[in-house]
Amino acid sequence: MTTIQNKTVNPIAHLSAEDIELIGKELDAIRARVVADRGERDAAYIRRVISVQRKLEVGSRVVLLFSLFPPAWLVGTAGLSVAKILENMEVGHNILHGQWDWMRDPKIHSTTWEWDHVTPADQWKHSHNELHHTYTNVIGKDNDLGYGIMRVDEDQRWHPFHLGQPLWNFINACFFEYGIAAYDLELGRNLRKGRHKRPEFRARARAVGRKIRRQVLKDYVLHPLLSGPSFLHTLAATFTANIVRNLWSHSVIMCGHFPEGVETFSRRSIEGETRGEWYLRQMLGSANIDGSRLMHIMTGNLSYQIEHHLFPDLPSNRYQEIAPEVRALFDRYGLKYTSGSLPRQVFSAWRKVFRLSLPNRRTPQRADDRPAPALVSAGV
Repeated sequence: MTTIQNKTVNPIAHLSAEDIELIGKELDAIRARVVADRGERDAAYIRRVISVQRKLEVGSRVVLLFSLFPPAWLVGTAGLSVAKILENMEVGHNILHGQWDWMRDPKIHSTTWEWDHVTPADQWKHSHNELHHTYTNVIGKDNDLGYGIMRVDEDQRWHPFHLGQPLWNFINACFFEYGIAAYDLELGRNLRKGRHKRPEFRARARAVGRKIRRQVLKDYVLHPLLSGPSFLHTLAATFTANIVRNLWSHSVIMCGHFPEGVETFSRRSIEGETRGEWYLRQMLGSANIDGSRLMHIMTGNLSYQIEHHLFPDLPSNRYQEIAPEVRALFDRYGLKYTSGSLPRQVFSAWRKVFRLSLPNRRTPQRADDRPAPALVSAGV
């Protein structure tokens, strides 16, 4: 059963159980075709992106050796910002999803890659790959919904604390990598429930601490020291590049999960969930960003968030190829394919953050208290 939160009009009421399973079979066929076709051009793509990213980072850091001079500071900061975005989005995120494991290259593999981020790769893979992508947009199961600090659905109880969520969200955007590290540790929940004294939590916290120390040493000590008299300017450039990367990453993630039109689901939606129903939840619980090929690369191809949620382990360079087929499938089954420009999606996501920071205008009937017809829609 697929239960969507808070909908007066059920967007999937016209689908039968047979329709949903047919959708699943068509999507399985798309996936199987891409898996069978993976090969050298895909391997060449990721190796080329890694090469460009590394050359851009090294080149930018060389320019920052002379960051005492304003033009060098601007060029070096811009280049380092782009390099960090590429490393996190198109390289690190997608490698850690296992998208390139089929290459059998030990240097480009989800089990060996460690990214330019304060969260250790193994902790991120658990919270993101295993939890978020399994329970996509299920209220109370997918902690990516609001990262535990925001109200993202009318069915969630409002508290005065939520009045501050636009501010919390902005702070989280600026220091996004640290917010993700705290989220991957489930820091708030573990502190609240007294689990922070458990050996397993302490071990994970120590791993995060070690990773933070390495990142800080690299970004804010080692590289600035190499700049000699440009130490403070390089320090400022690196801090700026990290803020730019964090704001960009946060915006892309927000656009894929929070705009109006993206559905959330009750916990009952995963009870006895079939393959077709899982696919349907990914289709309705994600949104895309329209833009140029360069923009897609800079988002790690998460501008094709719908396709990514349907096929998280397919090579990211294939999402643009299969997007027209996926969109045609939406049209054929009368489903809304949520997509829009970057400014439009950012505005929509932030509007929802502000709207849900306030109490509901009316008290909605909670989804878990409603009768459960075969396919009930419910949410955002």
